[in-house]
Amino acid sequence: MPRLFIIRHGETAWSLSGQHTSRTDLPLTENGRLMAVALASRMAKFAFAQVLSSPRLRARETAMLAGFPNAEPCDDLREFDYGEFEGLTKADIRARVPGWNSVFTDTCPGGETLDQVSTRAKRVAARVRATAGDTLVFSHGHMGRILAATWLGLPATFGRQLVLDTATLNILGDEDERAYIQAWNCGNESKS
Repeated sequence: MPRLFIIRHGETAWSLSGQHTSRTDLPLTENGRLMAVALASRMAKFAFAQVLSSPRLRARETAMLAGFPNAEPCDDLREFDYGEFEGLTKADIRARVPGWNSVFTDTCPGGETLDQVSTRAKRVAARVRATAGDTLVFSHGHMGRILAATWLGLPATFGRQLVLDTATLNILGDEDERAYIQAWNCGNESKS
């Protein structure tokens, strides 16, 4: 059965500061580039039937530095669109909207809904399951967590329970008609 390998992009200035980043096309920090390069040796032992990447610079740069310069752009892997909350930290958002908690429980004015992002995740999961062999994807924090929940057959809100750090390796699979987590949030030795 095919497995789904998810890698969140390496560190950016906004992932470091906790700012919500969807449409803003930030490059990796120097540390983020080191994190991505360190992934190359870890990923060299695997063979993939397909490699997909969010079209955002931070994901494409991570894929390239990790040894996958020909990763196919996949718009469905782009990050949750935060709308008016783009570039804001959780504290900034709560100053505007008291009681706001997360994209898993609350809305982002002018952005996507959890259902819309979940629909994209379902398309990715179906594409992976229809492939003969493993798939590697380079994506983002919220999208990666929603994709994992979708793969497991759980509501997208389950993604709130998953930590997904930058430049980490995550492996999901299927066996005996059940989805499973083989590895999650496996760290990168260059991570600060």
